Amino acid sequence: MDQGRATTTELWALAGGVEAAVREVGAELAARRPDEPTPARTAEEAVARFAEIDGPAAAGLRERLGSLRPEAGWLDDEFDGAVPAEGEWWLCDATDGAVQYLLGLPYWAVTATLVRDGRAVLAVVHAPELLGGRTYRAVLGGGAQLDGRPIAPLPRELGSAVAATSQPPTVAGDPVALRRAGESLAAMADAVVAVRNLGPTALQVAQVGSGHLALFWEYGADAPNLLPGALVASEAGATVTDTAGAAWTAASDGFLAAAPGLHADVVRVLRSVN
Repeated sequence: MDQGRATTTELWALAGGVEAAVREVGAELAARRPDEPTPARTAEEAVARFAEIDGPAAAGLRERLGSLRPEAGWLDDEFDGAVPAEGEWWLCDATDGAVQYLLGLPYWAVTATLVRDGRAVLAVVHAPELLGGRTYRAVLGGGAQLDGRPIAPLPRELGSAVAATSQPPTVAGDPVALRRAGESLAAMADAVVAVRNLGPTALQVAQVGSGHLALFWEYGADAPNLLPGALVASEAGATVTDTAGAAWTAASDGFLAAAPGLHADVVRVLRSVN
């Protein structure tokens, strides 16, 4: 494949190898997941425990993906959250949903995203312990799949919708996002049948694409967590924008994915906090 010029067919072929790599890492992590909640009492202890597990998993993922697409760069966990505007990069999270993983819960995922010129072109989101393992795949311009089957959002009325959200990724550093998150939660809870936070951001956004959730919204800049799910959801047919209804980019400070027939209604609900 020519760097940056792979066809949709070539990207789907690459996606098969990416899925295999993600599944292997997921299986290793699942085998190591504690059955009981971590005994760590402080944030420092929890971070140290997580590093013991996530470090080797991330290294294994990097090795596998590097062999599949060696010309692509690698965005380490330490990068500042800004997605490079040029070039090809792997953006991955070996344990998306670290809190749940450390608590012995199954709501976590392994994600791998190929980003080209600031835009996701391939994404795999794998949840090893949900229903025996569930895997989303998407390719830009090529659609989206769940466990190998094409997916699409389901039509819902707002009053029967189950919405999902997540807290701003940098709460202490973004008081505006924190305020908007609280105000929007109150507004949305009054408009839908239920609001939930089901763990990994990427997985929840992907679940909008398959109809398991009707919508997902979040305030704050969170491109590393949003890019994989956003590609899955948009390729499945969901409407993906910022919270005001404008085009979403990796630099946006709000995110919304919704079934097409719901999107305008959700934007109206969120307008009070924009």
